[in-house]
Amino acid sequence: MSQTQPDATATPAGRVAMFTIDCADPKPLLDFYSAFLGMAITYQDENVGMLAGEDGTAIGFGKVDHYHPPAWPDEASDKQFHLDLNVADIDAATERAVELGATRPEFQPGETWRVMLDPAGHPFCLTTWGS
Repeated sequence: MSQTQPDATATPAGRVAMFTIDCADPKPLLDFYSAFLGMAITYQDENVGMLAGEDGTAIGFGKVDHYHPPAWPDEASDKQFHLDLNVADIDAATERAVELGATRPEFQPGETWRVMLDPAGHPFCLTTWGS
């Protein structure tokens, strides 16, 4: 994998404040990702939920009327997004994710990562790539 460094003389126009994920109900995703990633729930109501990590990472969940979850690995379905989550042990992280409400789909396209589905059906990957 190659990397390109940003122009050191350029001033960034902004920075990522938060990734926001559409869903039918933010509560199950708040509970799942808070427990799995060890992030604090910083805000929640019936329409929106927000998590924050000690490192400044923020994830939001927003209720969308008529939300349709993705269908992994159905290519006719919109995947919408996926998170790659760095873990120390893929099997242990899989077990914990399942305990918290995730599911492990039968189709697994790679050997160095594991695809999981969060409680709303969004795919996410567990990997040791960054360890």
